[in-house]
Amino acid sequence: MPPRFPDDGRLSIGLDIGGTKIAAGVVDAEGRVVERVPAVPSPVDQAAIVKTVSVLIEGLRSRHPGIAAVGVGAAGLIHWPEGRIRTAPNNAYRDLPLRRLLQESTGLPTVVDNDANAACWAEYRMGNSAAHMAFITVGTGVGGGLVLADRLFRGRTGIAMEIGHMIVDPYGTERCGCGTIGCLEPLASGRALGRYGSAAAAADPGGMLARLAGDPGRVTGETVSAAARAGDPAACAQLERLGHWLGIGVATLVNLFDIELVVIGGGVAEVGDLLLTPIRSSFTRFVTAAAHRELPDIEPARLGPEAGWIGAALLALDQEKEGPADGL
Repeated sequence: MPPRFPDDGRLSIGLDIGGTKIAAGVVDAEGRVVERVPAVPSPVDQAAIVKTVSVLIEGLRSRHPGIAAVGVGAAGLIHWPEGRIRTAPNNAYRDLPLRRLLQESTGLPTVVDNDANAACWAEYRMGNSAAHMAFITVGTGVGGGLVLADRLFRGRTGIAMEIGHMIVDPYGTERCGCGTIGCLEPLASGRALGRYGSAAAAADPGGMLARLAGDPGRVTGETVSAAARAGDPAACAQLERLGHWLGIGVATLVNLFDIELVVIGGGVAEVGDLLLTPIRSSFTRFVTAAAHRELPDIEPARLGPEAGWIGAALLALDQEKEGPADGL
């Protein structure tokens, strides 16, 4: 079961640093939101992003004197427990010692982890709880987190569960942003959905996808989702295509870790069963010995876009309660 620390008045600031925006807020030890602030644009420059985050922290801290810790979820490869961002896909900074810089500037215990890990922890603590569970976020890219035996699994240095870079089609043609051909991300992300939709709209200029976009070349993942919700067969087919690849990814995770629950989140997953149904179908097809094992549930995320910063705040409180990890 998730750790249940008593609500002793401790509060934590959580931040979610994405490629385009930073979300932040305050939660208590039970994960209840005390305050959320409007998202601000993410600076690209290293110094600017540290300054922006520091300003957000100080503003929240001035209104909530009970702040006990700070948690940050950030896109990229995060060295754990050092909290150093090795590289980030949509930002220019490299080897950013964010945890050290924030802890020095605030004087507060600070945790910096991958944004998908943070969102996974939020779902585990607040929404979908299972001792062995995986969280997959499907948005601009594809990310994931993993809980094994009620503990967040990070691997040796913190960069485990880069599910978007699982090789599923090594002889394909789509090159991932990481430079490799065959990754799940260019086949199963929001960007992939937009690419699939653009091809479908070009093949049918009079169809709903082209009409919604205004130009077949401007179809996005959001366009495809909107058309699918309206019942457009071409749009539904593209979500089925996405679900096919995601189901392969889920099957691989289940084959490796024998998990009991898979949670699907992220912006693309907001279409619900239009994506979940093909994921479940593909998963059942590709998982090993489907007829001879207990298959995990595949469920939608419950916390939505706030999961990242809520999970980061909870990670910080949980870590502060348990005591520093090695190197913190």
